[in-house]
Amino acid sequence: MIGIDLIKIDRMKRLIERFGDRGLHKFLSEDEILLIKTPRNAAGFWAAKEACAKALGCGISSECGFHDIRLTKTPKGAPRITLSPHVIETFGVTGMSVSITHDGEYAIAVVAIEHLKR
Repeated sequence: MIGIDLIKIDRMKRLIERFGDRGLHKFLSEDEILLIKTPRNAAGFWAAKEACAKALGCGISSECGFHDIRLTKTPKGAPRITLSPHVIETFGVTGMSVSITHDGEYAIAVVAIEHLKR
């Protein structure tokens, strides 16, 4: 399955200006927040998590929340995505890929998930 999401970077900028780290904690772990340097980065992470939930076919919900999806970076700076054990088992996830890009005012992410069952 494939999921895609698009977010206007200014939306994330306003969230950070209004709520600071408290706003980021709604969808990011402490380790993920350490990777955020700009609203542009935060928007990319938001889009990746939304795209992942869409690829699972459930969206952000009780089946898969923002904190069930973790983003890290490879040594070369590419995004890497992992899921909580609960989500892996529930959806039978066997592999996944993520790509995040930015263009002008937008951040876009695509996630491809392989799974055994649904």
